Amino acid sequence: MELRNIAVIAHVDHGKTTLIDAVLRQSGTFRANQQVAERALDSNDLERERGITILAKCTSIAWGDTRINIVDTPGHADFGGEVERILSMVDGALLLVDAAEGPMPQTKFVVGKALARGLRPIVVINKVDRSDARPHEVQNEVFDLFAALDANDEQLDFPTLFAVGRDGWAAADPSGPRESLRPLLDLIVKHVPRVKADADRPFSMLATILESDPYLGRVITGRIHTGRLRPNMIIKVLDRQGQLVDQARLTKVLAYRGLERVPLESAEAGDIIAVAGLEKATVSQTLCDPEVVAPIPSDPIDPPTLAVSFWVNDSPLAGREGDKITSRMLRGRLLREAEGNVAITVRETERTDAFEVAGRGELQLGVLIETMRREGFELAISRPRVLFKTDETGKRLEPIEECVVDVDEEFAGVVVDKLSQRKGELVEMRPMGGGKQRLRVLAPTRGLIGYHGEFLTDTRGTGVMHRIFHGYAPYKGEIGRRRNGVLISTDSGRAVPYALWNLEERGAMFIDPGVDVYRGMIIGEHSRGNDLDVNPLKEKHLTNIRTTSKDEAVRLTTPRKPTLEQAIAYIEDDELVEVTPRAIRLRKRLLEPHERKRASRAAE
Repeated sequence: MELRNIAVIAHVDHGKTTLIDAVLRQSGTFRANQQVAERALDSNDLERERGITILAKCTSIAWGDTRINIVDTPGHADFGGEVERILSMVDGALLLVDAAEGPMPQTKFVVGKALARGLRPIVVINKVDRSDARPHEVQNEVFDLFAALDANDEQLDFPTLFAVGRDGWAAADPSGPRESLRPLLDLIVKHVPRVKADADRPFSMLATILESDPYLGRVITGRIHTGRLRPNMIIKVLDRQGQLVDQARLTKVLAYRGLERVPLESAEAGDIIAVAGLEKATVSQTLCDPEVVAPIPSDPIDPPTLAVSFWVNDSPLAGREGDKITSRMLRGRLLREAEGNVAITVRETERTDAFEVAGRGELQLGVLIETMRREGFELAISRPRVLFKTDETGKRLEPIEECVVDVDEEFAGVVVDKLSQRKGELVEMRPMGGGKQRLRVLAPTRGLIGYHGEFLTDTRGTGVMHRIFHGYAPYKGEIGRRRNGVLISTDSGRAVPYALWNLEERGAMFIDPGVDVYRGMIIGEHSRGNDLDVNPLKEKHLTNIRTTSKDEAVRLTTPRKPTLEQAIAYIEDDELVEVTPRAIRLRKRLLEPHERKRASRAAE
């Protein structure tokens, strides 16, 4: 069979995974009566809950006498490291763009990477059934984007289809015919170059995706660069500098067929396959025949922009809710993550119980923390810290992000005001129709930490904000931080309703009555600018005055429980977020009041 290798790229929530669902069904990959979950390739629990793709996935379909290998890529900027690697495996790209939203920041990012690799994308204007769809305008915007990214004449002459991935149709015109995805699959076979590969040279392959399988161990996916591969072959692994990492016998060679991995007796150059049996190989390394001496060149990944410290949980409640609590377990898990996720780096600190983890953004680090929490880890997380650079003259540079904000016109003023307070610079403001405005703002990464929750409040939940790394720029100066202090528990035990009721006039609570608290734990936000030590365990004194029971009832305001991302963005430098399988708690780094006073005096 002839081969075609293609990646599906798009901004988050423009419908990549849903479209691939329809392709798998219409190509006969699923049986007619087979029950398949919606967004079948989003197999990870977190992907299903958040409705986003986090990990790149491979699949393949047979269309006529052609096999099409398809790679579904993440759409969120924080997982851009996955997209960069995947594009090295394919010869074509399917660019999905929402018919109403048009090209967004991540569209620009992935298209730039694809064009730089010389790929000639097929453009699919998706969701043309939306009431606010503007398919032909969006097609022009895509052309302008390609031109702005220095596309060559061949790339600018891109074919366009209009589609509704959810309903499973694509056509050369938005009005139809609305029958099937046959026009799309025929176009892929016609437009994407057939795989050109040298099967007669010694075997070599670049490791692109690393995952762990309970039965096979480490499974490495990549595209065979040259040669042929069979199970039980002895191969060696070279790092990017050409140094020998490992030499071992392959136990399995697997191909992607639909949602399954199928064992192969042999595979040839150009095919995308997975191998098992290597204990040390990781992403960006070259798997090759023992006679090969030079590694396959691999692109450097964009640097991380944010770092947080992962601490072993040392709170008084440590060990009650999780079973992975030692520094050895924490270190091993983080190093394992850094192996497979090239956009994350792990550094050991001077403390034996703390590690610094650097990544692309808050979402990427939040997903890692949530995953570890579900695996049974207990840990404490510091406030995110922006990673600065210095230029040749010694000037301090900080990461800047491009924000594209879609808001109702009535909220545009407050959003611009808040972003300017955070040193954001308004680059563009234009009407989108339907009473909406689109703002394009360049803002420092450190100014955007924790802003998303405030943004949703200011726009009453109607605003949409997308961010992507833009580049480094000179330091923008000080940015105002949280204005309110916190309420800190002075005692350990179970929170009492009567005590919390009395404390409500001091500020908003973060906890329910009856939960375990400890000295140094943050239980609420003070209504003033200073921290306040309070006692949430104080019972009501008994008196000999009789009253009706309704006078004794305590009516509490619903507590404001922060989510993981909100908690990490909320804390100050002297605070931590305690994360366990069952709870998210805020605490002071130093639990004892006298230690906090001594530290604040030393800081002054």
